[in-house]
Amino acid sequence: MWCIGALSQEYRRRMYGLLALYARPMSRAEPVICIDEKSLQLIDHSRASLPMEPHRPTKVDYEYVRNGTTNLFVAVEPKAGQRIVSVTERRGKVDFVAFVSDLLTNAYAKARRVHLVLDNLNIHFRKNFDDVLGERAATKLLRRVQFHYTPKHASWLNMAEIEIGILSRQCLDRRVASRELLRREVESWQQTRNAARRTIEWKFTRQDADQKLGRHYVSKLAC
Repeated sequence: MWCIGALSQEYRRRMYGLLALYARPMSRAEPVICIDEKSLQLIDHSRASLPMEPHRPTKVDYEYVRNGTTNLFVAVEPKAGQRIVSVTERRGKVDFVAFVSDLLTNAYAKARRVHLVLDNLNIHFRKNFDDVLGERAATKLLRRVQFHYTPKHASWLNMAEIEIGILSRQCLDRRVASRELLRREVESWQQTRNAARRTIEWKFTRQDADQKLGRHYVSKLAC
């Protein structure tokens, strides 16, 4: 199901900006990092499963036990084939700021400029860094950062959504009972994909956008 907002001048400006960013060659000095998050319900078995036997799959009871919820922050550098996933108890601005701070001070400490691609969730904006760290510390942390936001109702332009889809299919398509188990499973998945340098090949260009969406564009005079 699609949620299509008005394709206004701002929509086009942001979309064109992201498509130009994605068209750049990979640069270690200026990495492009897409970030998104996923909420997940922790589910345990209500009864012990029947183990797999020759010619018989594992049998799982249809009833289950809810163990609360958790959150995953996902950062992916598509052209480098590297991703970092963090499992957190909550998805608040403190958690998001901590996740980005860790990226900037560890994995991307040597980058000259870091391009962060984000959607318009309220925790993703600069003000949250000021609120959590204080204006001076936030300015120091973000001095190398350039934020790039998807148009409203166009989070499909954030490649982190593609990575989360892969994570969901390959690692989260079963019951996970605890946050500790989830961390171990996600860490193993992350290490495997990073070692294989699984990249994301983005093929949608500005020309494709104009061809497919042009009839929906809102003229400047109509805005």
